[in-house]
Amino acid sequence: MIKFFTNIEKHQKLAYSYIRIFLGMVLSIRGFVLITNPEYMSEMVTEEKLYIGYAVVAIVHLVGGLLLAVGFLTRFAAFIQIPVMIGAIFFVHNGESLMEAGQSMELAILVLYLLILFALYGSGPLSIDAWQLEKKNRIAEATD
Repeated sequence: MIKFFTNIEKHQKLAYSYIRIFLGMVLSIRGFVLITNPEYMSEMVTEEKLYIGYAVVAIVHLVGGLLLAVGFLTRFAAFIQIPVMIGAIFFVHNGESLMEAGQSMELAILVLYLLILFALYGSGPLSIDAWQLEKKNRIAEATD
């Protein structure tokens, strides 16, 4: 058992990447559901001028989520989703309080928090960003 946890501790940095991958997949699935479910869009959007905003939210979740999941342009992908999540907290979940049965507000706050972390700290070791940086460093070392 100790050997198991010792091995896990050697790879702690991967946990950060696994969280990013999961968050990216969830956000991209959310974007896909928003795009492919026009009935839900009709319920959410009461005014015609809000359809464009709704479409932008869906596309940002879909594309940004995919970028997060693979760890490509991670800071950008997280950064573009932060305003969407702030809007969700203040407009979609407006009137909800913390610790309600559905816990939608808490989930939105958690997602916002994770997006801020990824915007600040980047993707982690299991990502295209890390692979590109490693490749760039190897090229720089070879030319020195």
